[in-house]
Amino acid sequence: MDETPVSQAANLGLSGLDWLVLALYFAVLIGTGVYFARKAPKNAREYFLAERSMPAWAVALSLVATMQSAATFIGVPEQSYLRNLTYLGASVAPMIAALIAAFVFFPRYYAANVASPYEYLESRFGSGARTATSWTYLFGRLLASGARTYIGALPLSLAIFGDASLPHVCISIVAIMAFATLYTFVGGVRSVIWTDVLQVGVYLGAAIVAIVVLWHAIPASTSQIVHTLREADKLVVIDTSTSPTAGFSIWSVLTGLVLLNLAALATDQDMVQRSLTCKSAKHAARGMIIAALVGVPVVMVFLAIGLLLFVYYQRPDLMGAAAVAAPQQSKDVFQTFILGEMPPGVRGLMIAGVLAVGPIGINATINSMASTLIADTYQRAVPVRDAKRDLWASRAAVIACGGALMLAAMGCAWWQRQSGQALIDFVLGVMSFAYAGLLGVFLCAVCTRRGNQLSAIVALLVGFCVVLWLQPALFHATKDALASATASAFGWSADRAANPLTLTMTFSYQLVIGTVLAFAVCCVGSRRSTSASGSQGTAR
Repeated sequence: MDETPVSQAANLGLSGLDWLVLALYFAVLIGTGVYFARKAPKNAREYFLAERSMPAWAVALSLVATMQSAATFIGVPEQSYLRNLTYLGASVAPMIAALIAAFVFFPRYYAANVASPYEYLESRFGSGARTATSWTYLFGRLLASGARTYIGALPLSLAIFGDASLPHVCISIVAIMAFATLYTFVGGVRSVIWTDVLQVGVYLGAAIVAIVVLWHAIPASTSQIVHTLREADKLVVIDTSTSPTAGFSIWSVLTGLVLLNLAALATDQDMVQRSLTCKSAKHAARGMIIAALVGVPVVMVFLAIGLLLFVYYQRPDLMGAAAVAAPQQSKDVFQTFILGEMPPGVRGLMIAGVLAVGPIGINATINSMASTLIADTYQRAVPVRDAKRDLWASRAAVIACGGALMLAAMGCAWWQRQSGQALIDFVLGVMSFAYAGLLGVFLCAVCTRRGNQLSAIVALLVGFCVVLWLQPALFHATKDALASATASAFGWSADRAANPLTLTMTFSYQLVIGTVLAFAVCCVGSRRSTSASGSQGTAR
């Protein structure tokens, strides 16, 4: 590599023109929200299900916005910047999962006329299983969306404060959650879905602009760029590695990542709620399949950004006098380029793109969490229906969920820094804690005649505990403690009691093990002898 002088990036921050672009973005955003919220929802059903009147294409784009999130905008470029294009292979997983969810799970949900997937479990396993699964979802969604909110706060912190220190990121999280909670409070799910449609256009447009700017910033021909990427093994799409640490190998994709996406599409109220706003299971299926297909080119765009960032920051021999020092941390690479290298005005557009999948993506999560609280907890505790009271209870739940999510995001900010994981790995990994038990229970409910309330609740705990125990730090701590106890009990020397067993595996295989064990535990229970007539949730 040539010894080319490397300049430092410009000071991070936004210009007056950038702030003007952001102001215009928020004006359009608020105007859109006001327009779609001009007809106030009359009851909790309309607030959370939009009277099952949403078109499949709008639901599909809303699902894309939710599946992508700020983790895609910031984390996917980090994947190709650090590694290669194997994350693109992961796009196969949502396609497979969408087909399974569309033709196995959703016909049952629509037939049961439920407002959340946890209502369906009540008819199979009993009310206790419904409560346990809904609270498991809330716990898992706090972790997953907390991680996504944290990632969305990173560029905002850099833009406002010039750094991504933990205190400044936490302040940015508070700002994001305040806006998202207020936005959700007013409009309900109808406003959320139509706003998501707008956001997909904003963040995809911003990503395409980023590619154009990067391409023109690299003083090399297309053939030189492609040759450089090929030499660095950056264009590998399929990883056939059998290593348990290969997070996006073809084996990981076809096992753990399929299960991860199936859990998201079929058991996670954040996704299921959107699909349940369609008028039928057929329309819901169409929306999910379209979303999975649209997700492939979206991921390709963001991976292309990461490849160009690799050339820009890691190949000064191609950059020549325009070479710039790379950020110290890979998680900061894209937002550092946005704030330090892009021209005024374009920076504002890019931050708008991040926010499009940050706070606006989070408002849908808040809505889904609140709908779960109302349908699976509040309406069972308060069985007498009153439309106005239920609507205000729904909005109170929105505020409570927004506050809880803000605290979870702050916790994830600390957690990711301690773990040192790449952003995408971290986000997907935290989802496994709740998804293992949830998916195991739902697979038992949908695919077998086994299981009861007790076995379902135990299965949820097993799924969580297995994934927790498979975390490398806890596994090795447990292994060492057992070795020490064995040595003390038998009077062995430390060398004799030493356990050579090591275990380090990616989140996808942790999810496979957790789901299989949770499914097996749930199936141990015999089927309930009495049949339930179904739940009386918001969809009734």
